[in-house]
Amino acid sequence: NYFNQLSRAYLIAEIGVNHNGDIELAREMILEAKKSGADAVKFQTFKADSLVIPGTQKVRYQIETTSKDETHHEMLKKLELGEAAHRHLALFCAEQNIDFLSTPYDIDSAKFLNDLDIKIFKTASADIVDLPLQEYLASTGKPVIVATGMSSIDEVEKVVDIYKDADNHNLVLLHCVSNYPCSDISINLRSMNTLSKSFSLPIGFSDHSEGFLAAVSSVAMGAKVIEKHFTLDKNLSGPDHKASSTPDEFSELVA
Repeated sequence: NYFNQLSRAYLIAEIGVNHNGDIELAREMILEAKKSGADAVKFQTFKADSLVIPGTQKVRYQIETTSKDETHHEMLKKLELGEAAHRHLALFCAEQNIDFLSTPYDIDSAKFLNDLDIKIFKTASADIVDLPLQEYLASTGKPVIVATGMSSIDEVEKVVDIYKDADNHNLVLLHCVSNYPCSDISINLRSMNTLSKSFSLPIGFSDHSEGFLAAVSSVAMGAKVIEKHFTLDKNLSGPDHKASSTPDEFSELVA
């Protein structure tokens, strides 16, 4: 397994949609993530028209952190990264010697990322039940990080079986609590033990809590991958900035 061979935890600065649709902001965030010691930056690859229907309402934390006058679809439409932007940012990451990762939200997006020769895939918690997407990713043979927020053990097992059937052993399961930000009482790092014992796979932690203590604790419990949202300014407009780490905070985590 790719992740078991790593000498330390693989650290992902999740830019996600914090670029706010601005390529120059995305470039600046990549530079700051590299300076902070991240191994990779991660974006999100989707088309709003295929991800949500017009009129879909936002979830609570998005209502609190973005304009109340726009729908979920309108918000996502502004946060799309086009194919040219993906190519530009992937090349820029290569120049900066930091891994370019992205989460595909459908099979077409996954195929596009595979054509970009992305090194590692990562799926969102909501897509643990998108079995056709998981089947495609498993078929690539590439390492895949699967987030497990909101999932049941049975749902995780179905995905693990897909990768076994495809003879893809490069899977890591990411403990994740789908709250933004996540309260200390909800972190529940012992879920990592459950995942590890149930599936004998490397595990990691997608950290939406404030500070670095939860992530550091997860490494002590065997985490091979740490993912944490990354921003230049928690006060920027957008759904995820408030629950993200600044470069200084991410540097503390790395140290």
